[in-house]
Amino acid sequence: MAKSKTSAYALVALRLLLGWLFLYSGVTKALNPEFTAAGLLGGAKTFHSLYAWFASDANIGWVNFMNIWGQIFIGAGLMLGAFTRYASYAGVLLMGLYYFPGLEFPYVEHGFLVDDHVIYALAFVILATHSAGETYGLDAWLKKKFKWKWL
Repeated sequence: MAKSKTSAYALVALRLLLGWLFLYSGVTKALNPEFTAAGLLGGAKTFHSLYAWFASDANIGWVNFMNIWGQIFIGAGLMLGAFTRYASYAGVLLMGLYYFPGLEFPYVEHGFLVDDHVIYALAFVILATHSAGETYGLDAWLKKKFKWKWL
């Protein structure tokens, strides 16, 4: 099904705004020498053992690294419209990982089952499934130039 101009522009806006949100979040974490995810992970209400393992001294270094650079690469990918599908799937995974520490089933901090992480995950699914990087993004050029059908 072909996209209308309006829906294509809406996807571009969603891609750019979500991309900026993640790029900014990652960069500010990278620039903050005090940043650590240990507090969030250590206080997880759901899957506490898993998140406590992530927060342990043996793991927090790579967890912080993956958190920061995951956000930066997701944001940059969305902003550039490059590898948009993969950046979006990574965003879904990250939102799932962010969702569970605050879930005290069936309640989350600001709602009942649904919070901002669920909404962001759905937005990422929409971007991933609608070729969002092909309109005003590099995905169409990359597909054509390198014949990357998997993109």
